[in-house]
Amino acid sequence: MLKMKKILFLCTFLLTVMSCSLDDDGRSNSYHLEILPIESVDMPEEFVLGETYTIYTSYLKPSSCYVFYDHYFESELNQRTIAVVDKVYENDCEDYEPEVIEEVSFNFKVVSNGTYIFKFWQGEDENGNDLYYIVEVPVAE
Repeated sequence: MLKMKKILFLCTFLLTVMSCSLDDDGRSNSYHLEILPIESVDMPEEFVLGETYTIYTSYLKPSSCYVFYDHYFESELNQRTIAVVDKVYENDCEDYEPEVIEEVSFNFKVVSNGTYIFKFWQGEDENGNDLYYIVEVPVAE
């Protein structure tokens, strides 16, 4: 009988734990990723080799369904292409009128000499061509 109670308790405990979600924030689990244009950038005018810098980007969030996920990075020599990536949850959302400006950041470690060229994606023009805000940052010697 005692063995049966232990098994029943263990099963009940496992079912309870499996039915709980530690990251449940009331949102639907269904979402997609969306790349959003960067509106503004705050970064240093020059770098020092070996140092790490925090670079701030701002973008417009159209509704409460948009939650910052990460920055998109593409790297080629000393050139970096950067955009904001949000998770867009597919549930009832509050539209922001006007859209909310969100500031997010990433850390950048300077690992080579020369000038870094940052291309911050700002969307597309009417012909579907990518638009960039380009910042050149020299590395102090």
